[in-house]
Amino acid sequence: MSVGAAIFGCAGPSLSAGEAAFFRDCNPWAFILFSRNVETPTQVRRLCAELRESVGRDALIFVDQEGGRVQRLAEPHWRKAPRASKFDRLYDYCPQKAKRAVWLNFRLIAQELRDVGITANCAPVIDLPVSGAHRIISDRAFSVHPSIMNHLANACMAGLTAGGVVPVIKHIPGHGRAKVDSHASLPIIDTDISDLEASDFIPFQALAQAPMAMTAHVLLTQVDKNKPVTISKTAMSKIVRGKLSYDGLVMSDDLDMKALKGSLTSLTQQTLAAGCDIALQCSGKLPAMVNVAKGLKPLSGKALRRARVAEYMSDHIDNFDKAEGLAEYESLMNTLEARS
Repeated sequence: MSVGAAIFGCAGPSLSAGEAAFFRDCNPWAFILFSRNVETPTQVRRLCAELRESVGRDALIFVDQEGGRVQRLAEPHWRKAPRASKFDRLYDYCPQKAKRAVWLNFRLIAQELRDVGITANCAPVIDLPVSGAHRIISDRAFSVHPSIMNHLANACMAGLTAGGVVPVIKHIPGHGRAKVDSHASLPIIDTDISDLEASDFIPFQALAQAPMAMTAHVLLTQVDKNKPVTISKTAMSKIVRGKLSYDGLVMSDDLDMKALKGSLTSLTQQTLAAGCDIALQCSGKLPAMVNVAKGLKPLSGKALRRARVAEYMSDHIDNFDKAEGLAEYESLMNTLEARS
């Protein structure tokens, strides 16, 4: 049976019979979890097993576990990880220690995710925050400086990958200038392409080896005056696959976000026709997923190749002593606090 070019959520902490039947018939490529799906480690582990059983294969399971204010697996069962921007301060003191701290933090996150069956993390955020922009990105980014961003984001990806968790860079080709939250409305960015090339695009070019990227629901008026990047064939071909030379798997941001207009079936069709490999729909509401399924196509060609590469990256886990890693990490972060 062919695999559908979608990532779906589910409604709660366990899979309903209706959801299991839908996933069996639709056969989405992967799944994503949110806070509504998370109670305890044992429960999450069981839910991940149910999701994989529904499609009969070892599908990737995603989560947003950035640290800071975006952390779906939270206390008291999981460690509270810091916001990305905190590492920028340590970088000012000692770049090498900062990169090591980031690697350790995300290697620990990878361990925590793998322990419950999660194999992909929607991190790092590599949008460059700009003064006056909406705070939706802000402290979720490692730095406002491209060179520092590149170093710390690379360390993040390396830590996740070493733990068998596949990273996702976001939000390609850049959300840092958005003056509104794309969850609520469409950000319009009028900046000249030459200015974007000199700043916003740099981290995405530097991290073009990343296995997966999530789109930004933004309108780049200098590229396509009518369609946001996610559903713009022009933006996908000229910017994402063109100027950024990105050849990894591209997944859309959530199709339910208010930045996009139209039915979920139409948006799914437009997203895949524009050049995204995978449509992401996160609500966990079965009627919404059915509407996405109506617009899906099977994974094939380059999209299938990219999906397979991402899957392979979750197969290998380096040896790691969690207690020693945590102790070293805490020592490095205590150094930061002492210097502050």
